[in-house]
Amino acid sequence: MVVPAETVELPARGWRIDRRKAAALGVLCWAVAAVIAFLVESGRAGPVDAVGLLFWRATPELEPAGPPLLIEMVRDLTSLGGVLLLNVLALGAVLALLFLRLRREAVLLVLTVAGGWLVNTLLKEAMGRERPEIVPHLTAAGGASFPSGHSFNSAVVFIAIALAFATLSARQPVRMTIIGGAVALSLAVAWSRVWLGVHFPTDVIAGWMGGAGWAFLAAALLQRSAGTTARLIEDQGAPAGGT
Repeated sequence: MVVPAETVELPARGWRIDRRKAAALGVLCWAVAAVIAFLVESGRAGPVDAVGLLFWRATPELEPAGPPLLIEMVRDLTSLGGVLLLNVLALGAVLALLFLRLRREAVLLVLTVAGGWLVNTLLKEAMGRERPEIVPHLTAAGGASFPSGHSFNSAVVFIAIALAFATLSARQPVRMTIIGGAVALSLAVAWSRVWLGVHFPTDVIAGWMGGAGWAFLAAALLQRSAGTTARLIEDQGAPAGGT
């Protein structure tokens, strides 16, 4: 029995990111992060941080309220913002975009994620804030506390991936659902860092704002460079004399 050949139809782009709106949103996020950084540096964030860390800890051991299973669930959630899983997720997304022949989006995602790691590292070095000692740490954590790396990088990776795949739909509700899901998931990762006691609330707010801001700014500022790079890659891969 002969099985008829099947063809795969690759989806076409149905939307392009509005660079002006993305830039405005990115600047707004970074402005909020800058205000929080100022409050931390000036020593004015202490009361808010203490209240945020102690809010759901009523036991003498200062552990979060809830069954032990909840702690494990939150640890699983926070692992989504870890270096290994984020890099694996970003790599998988880049490969999927290349398969769909969305080379511009793939290059933009690589630039956004790589730039995000660098920006977050530089900010941590510049601030050098110690981690909170008010409550017990319920998961391992190292390095400087401000901004939260899990919050920053999860916002960068999840939102950048959502923006890349949102280009496949011409329907605004679909795009908003994709981007909104990425925002919600990255916010949940950020919240988990405070719940586990390894970050101050201002660490995660500034981290998430900075990461989201970088994702939107990169979409606005690096879009043309990504398109040029994608065309160069495509031209180099084309056979000589091809049309």
